[in-house]
Amino acid sequence: MKKCFFGIAVLTVFISCKQKADKETQSAVLYDSAYLPQFFADTSRVEKIKAAFSVIDSLYKKHATDNHFPAISFGIVVDGQLLYKNSYGYTDVEKKIPASSSSLFRIASMSKSFTCMAMLKLRDEGKLNLDDPAYRYIPELKDLKYPTADAPVITIRHLMTHGAGFPEDNPWGDRQLADNDKDLMEFIGKQISFSNPPGIAYEYSNLGFALQGKIISKVSGMRYQDYIKKNILEPLGMKTTTYEFGDVAPDKLAHGYRWLNSTWNEETLLHDTKDGSWGAMGAMISSIDEFAAYMAFHLSAWPPNNAKDDGPIKRSSVREMHHPWRVNAFNANFLFPDGRACATTTAYCYGLGWLKDCDGKIYISHSGGLPGFGSQWRIMPDYGIGVVAFANRTYAPMGTINLRVLDTLIKIAGLQPRELAPSKILEQRKNELLKILPDWNKAEQSGIFAENFFPDYPIDSLKKEARGLYARAGKIIQVKAMKPQNQLRGSFIIEGEKASLEVFFTLSPENPALIQEYHIKELVK
Repeated sequence: MKKCFFGIAVLTVFISCKQKADKETQSAVLYDSAYLPQFFADTSRVEKIKAAFSVIDSLYKKHATDNHFPAISFGIVVDGQLLYKNSYGYTDVEKKIPASSSSLFRIASMSKSFTCMAMLKLRDEGKLNLDDPAYRYIPELKDLKYPTADAPVITIRHLMTHGAGFPEDNPWGDRQLADNDKDLMEFIGKQISFSNPPGIAYEYSNLGFALQGKIISKVSGMRYQDYIKKNILEPLGMKTTTYEFGDVAPDKLAHGYRWLNSTWNEETLLHDTKDGSWGAMGAMISSIDEFAAYMAFHLSAWPPNNAKDDGPIKRSSVREMHHPWRVNAFNANFLFPDGRACATTTAYCYGLGWLKDCDGKIYISHSGGLPGFGSQWRIMPDYGIGVVAFANRTYAPMGTINLRVLDTLIKIAGLQPRELAPSKILEQRKNELLKILPDWNKAEQSGIFAENFFPDYPIDSLKKEARGLYARAGKIIQVKAMKPQNQLRGSFIIEGEKASLEVFFTLSPENPALIQEYHIKELVK
């Protein structure tokens, strides 16, 4: 790595050097070709999923009818493919234009993840850092009056995770799409009202994403819409996805409606101003066909693997987007759509929401709502599946139905998450451990244990415990396959005539990795 020399007077030179060094570091990754990615053990899973399509179709259709949607369009993505799609109703009620998977709906705040993806691409190119003060790119923010004297300055990461301290601004933010950047800078100049100091709380902020749009334009040298189109949409084949409804063919454009007094009242479509940044929070217009390609790209980031990494941004950066950066809720009494209770924890990522339920299932999602429209997408990376649904009714609720659809798919198809194959070193240490059990003969001279092991596990105690458990197990019938938790930790079962034993061990970070922790117990039948 090249050396960079700097002084206080040339801080910007240091920043440039650091960004260049970070970029060089990111591109110089060595890897272990023996790494075994997770895999789906069930080779018939796709056929089982297809068997559920008629049920899924009826769920979406009923949801649309019950909630007075003029139209609904939805899709199911499995293993990178749009495996099923369907639509009901009309995108233009007056002209009776039927909805289809190529109909273009305004997807509102589902736009936010594209904004964050653009930020990460600029970061990966060494053009900004996520912990940079936002005022470095928007000088007008330099004069903000913060709530407290000890408040940190707002960073890009604060903006990406709804942590800037701005108040929740729905639906006020929805009405700002037509504002230009001059309006935005004048708004900042009048001071922003804070609900919290930056960095201490989650609060949904469309303003924070408008500021990101401005930063993308400033750093890239082009309108944020053009940057996203060139660097994300076009590489993914999203040719008709856009930000301005005036760019959409009339027969493809979904009109928005509000259900009022038992009838559909058409909403005025909101423009995305060409010289404004507010659209970064929610102006995108897309179809099921094209948005499915974006979902497939997100799913392709899992599991980590050694395949060619040639997407719009690095797979590791996509996984970074899915990380729960700002926890915002714990619901001990969460009810799934089928009525079962299952506690959940939720968080905000980068332009995405994160949910983990009591069974350990993880969902990545984001909804969208504007006058005339409601939408959501939700993926389960560990299961390789995702759903997306658009409707043209004001704030159409899609989160619950998408959760129900995924839950139904898992139940009907009996889906299981990917499994991890045991690494070579785990298998080796398992076999070596079996040779010394239960008597631990010459264990201290075996060379397979880390330096902490015998001080932590006295040899006499190890022998007594193992001999006692083997005696209760009786004759050994079989030793089952290793069940890895990761590359360096896992367990296996020793099945005996009278009882079964479970052996768990963890390896050290040394190379070669050695056994640093070990436990053996009888399994209760």
